[in-house]
Amino acid sequence: MSEHESSDHGTLRDEVRAGPGGAMTDEVGVITGDVTVATTLLPDGRARVAIQYTRADEWYTLAGTPVTLPPDGLAALHADAIDRVRRGGAAAY
Repeated sequence: MSEHESSDHGTLRDEVRAGPGGAMTDEVGVITGDVTVATTLLPDGRARVAIQYTRADEWYTLAGTPVTLPPDGLAALHADAIDRVRRGGAAAY
């Protein structure tokens, strides 16, 4: 996906390559390489960022999420999450 894709109401997804040091997850620690990042609006107004190896079945929670939705909304949070994952360094919130 070259632009973020709305997979369903309240979720944005992008495929990216995690930078050196990857992204930190709650469940399995750091993941690296080609990943898909999904940012989902939760009913309580917070947002969860999930990450998976691209085309895998398992999803993991990006460490530090869910987080409060910023004033700029879900798209801004998703863009920030993508930037963090691309930079690597055990990306988290």
